[in-house]
Amino acid sequence: MYLSQIAPIAILMDELRSEDVQLRLNAIHSIPTIALALGPDRARDELVPFLQDSIDDEDEVLLALAEELGRNFEQYIGGKEYAHLLLAPLENLSSVEETLVRDKAAESITKIAAVLSKAQIEEYCIPLLKRLSGAEWFTSRTSSAALYPAVYDQVSPAIQDDLRKGFAALGSDDTPMVRRAAAKWLGPLLLKFSDPYILSDALPVYRRLESDDQDSVRLLTVEDLIAIAGKLKQSEIKEQLLKQIRHSIGDKSWRVRYMAATHFNEARDSLSKAVGKEITREELIGQYVQLLKDNEAEVRTAASSQIPGFSELLEKEVILARIVPCVRDLSQDSSQHVRAALAMQISGLAPLLGRESTIEHLLPLFLQLLKDDFPEVRLNIISKLEIVNNVIGIELLSENLLPAIVELAEDKSWRVRQAIIEYIPPLAKQLGKPFFDEQLGNLCMSWLGDTVYSIREAATINLKNLTDVFGVEWSRSAIVPKVMGMGQHPNYLFRMTTVQAITIIMPSLNLDIVRSEIVESLLQLASDPIPNIRFNVAKSLEVLATAYGNTPEGKTFVQQRIIPVLEQQKNDQDADVRYFAARALQKAVVET
Repeated sequence: MYLSQIAPIAILMDELRSEDVQLRLNAIHSIPTIALALGPDRARDELVPFLQDSIDDEDEVLLALAEELGRNFEQYIGGKEYAHLLLAPLENLSSVEETLVRDKAAESITKIAAVLSKAQIEEYCIPLLKRLSGAEWFTSRTSSAALYPAVYDQVSPAIQDDLRKGFAALGSDDTPMVRRAAAKWLGPLLLKFSDPYILSDALPVYRRLESDDQDSVRLLTVEDLIAIAGKLKQSEIKEQLLKQIRHSIGDKSWRVRYMAATHFNEARDSLSKAVGKEITREELIGQYVQLLKDNEAEVRTAASSQIPGFSELLEKEVILARIVPCVRDLSQDSSQHVRAALAMQISGLAPLLGRESTIEHLLPLFLQLLKDDFPEVRLNIISKLEIVNNVIGIELLSENLLPAIVELAEDKSWRVRQAIIEYIPPLAKQLGKPFFDEQLGNLCMSWLGDTVYSIREAATINLKNLTDVFGVEWSRSAIVPKVMGMGQHPNYLFRMTTVQAITIIMPSLNLDIVRSEIVESLLQLASDPIPNIRFNVAKSLEVLATAYGNTPEGKTFVQQRIIPVLEQQKNDQDADVRYFAARALQKAVVET
């Protein structure tokens, strides 16, 4: 035998025996290359048996092996007809102690099962599944639960009967870890069941797991409950599942109640969606109110985040009678996280309640939450005010909430100040020019002098957005003089803010305003003693040349006023100034 034929497998063996874990990991990741070098026949005859015997190693290496075997590895051993050969090493990996390795092995077996024919599944996968399900050590039985959904609908009815019995045995296993795996995979499996078997087979397994003495098992049954409800008729849900729904929502473990709360309405597969609007209205309102009043803050937080979605299923009178009193209590909750979750969602009730009820019931709560001690609560309320505005109108909103907004504009938390700034342009649009100038104009300018850079940056973007809302003539009289006035300030940060603000606002203005109001002061700052200001001026001139150099008038302006200054800056003593001036000059020359 030639050395080149022996080499790949010999090198792999040597590297897998190395004491260096990283070397062994690299060897495992290279097995596709080695399989390619060996060819399909030798890969099947030598490499796969070798890998099957190589499971006495570090968990990290075994995890890599389980992953590689599930990455279309069958293409290296002759294609789909030989894919079943990979099941043997993966079966060994499904029995190891480390959960991550077992999960990855089960995932890879599932991928391989997807490319096998029905005959191959019955011949190779089903015996493997039975061996794992009946193994003495719990690790194998735990892994087996994940494989049932992958093969169930690929086999004959007789084998399906056996599989349902096998899975039922896992659901009543002595070991909690096995029962937990059964609870996790029951939902995906029962989706493959035909309707008669939901009541005869899936429901008994679910009921047994739902009443398990371990809360780690019970919390996983919430998703099973939703899956079963989705397969039953309304009458069957009332008859078979209402008791279990009440159990889960009123479970003695807060973790189970939390899981029920998170899946109540907002999840993709939610409980209220699965049971239907009628049962939700008749049976689930009381259960939901119970979650909103739960004694654990985590459960109340989860339930609060579902308020608008759940309320959409109810009549307005029911919302006012059952949900709004809970909302009132939650707005004064002792947990800041509950109040923050409520603040994010409460505005969603406004469209459902209408103008009068929102003014009467929700507006006082908005004001209260806007003055909350916790910044995130204030932030969440601000971010959703537009929804309320659409319902009650800007006059009432400004009359009641504007004082609170002005107060928040000076909040000690810069994130709250930033949120207020981002809310200003849509608010300005609704307030109109005169009202805005009177109430908020000076406030917007004051942010340019904030001590936090992010606020100054947000303030300049805000001015640009306001220019887009109110037009260039408004900007010419209300913004530009004040911004340019800061360019003479002794503090360099104010002068820097002037340059940055003009850079951002300039594209929204016109050449006439730039020429008459801006360029003189900007060019003076090109010789500022602070290098940071000088190179920011160069950046600003680059923007100016790009924005206005594409018209005959603009080209003349750039050539006469901008290029000479940039030529001068190109010889500046500071390297950064020279770099940005050269870049701006290149752009300016191209534009003209």
